[in-house]
Amino acid sequence: MMPILAIDSLTLTLQDKLLVKNLTVNINEGQRWGLLGKNGVGKTTLLHSILGIITANSGEIKFRGKNILDISRQELAKNLGILFQEGISTLPATVLETVLLGRHPHVQTLLRDDPQDVAIALDALKELELVDLAHRQVDSLSGGERQRLGLAMLFAQMPAFFLLDEPNNHLDIAYQVKLLETLNDRLNQSTENRSSQGSGVGKASLLMATHDINLASRFCDNIILLMGNGEWISGTNIEILSSENLSKSYDCSIEMIESGKNRWFYPT
Repeated sequence: MMPILAIDSLTLTLQDKLLVKNLTVNINEGQRWGLLGKNGVGKTTLLHSILGIITANSGEIKFRGKNILDISRQELAKNLGILFQEGISTLPATVLETVLLGRHPHVQTLLRDDPQDVAIALDALKELELVDLAHRQVDSLSGGERQRLGLAMLFAQMPAFFLLDEPNNHLDIAYQVKLLETLNDRLNQSTENRSSQGSGVGKASLLMATHDINLASRFCDNIILLMGNGEWISGTNIEILSSENLSKSYDCSIEMIESGKNRWFYPT
């Protein structure tokens, strides 16, 4: 089976600092990957390189077998969507107008909003419990509300591949759990039922950069762990998330507690 996203021998540097060397990872349709590592190790840079925002020093990234550099920006936007670490900036627009921006890769004209696109945007707002704020100005929202708004725009975009950069930023603990459950429901939806509105057939895939080890442990089946100085390891959640690997990556002692099927990690 062809992976939906193939990263082959990718090397990334930033201001002469080696972040990733010869990274090779295949992500299949429907898989959920976590991207872990301490601050400044290159998580955000890697996400941006997948979108083509940053050019790698060497190696290539393929989406459905095609080099991302050979895919048009509109086609990439139909298929890959990102929630940036800083979330939605304070735009001079309403909440609904902002979510409708997620539909732009799919529309034929920007002169008017198609009723179907408005319905999709409203559904996304309902999923994130923001529909009552649809006509509020974005600059009146709290940081947590703007973060949920960014995810609602991503839901409206309906990409085949979700890239999330610290999705739990600005969210209180209770809503972090609820957001994960909402995202889980969305990823479990087959895009086949909305292929005329979104990016095609099959379950969506995910690569989520986070500093929260327990979030990744609970939500992701596979992990890329950036070790620093270009080093990395990848594999299943069980293989990668160990006290030894995490302690080396984060430069501190990290212990694990197991309870049934759950594993929890904490610094000591």
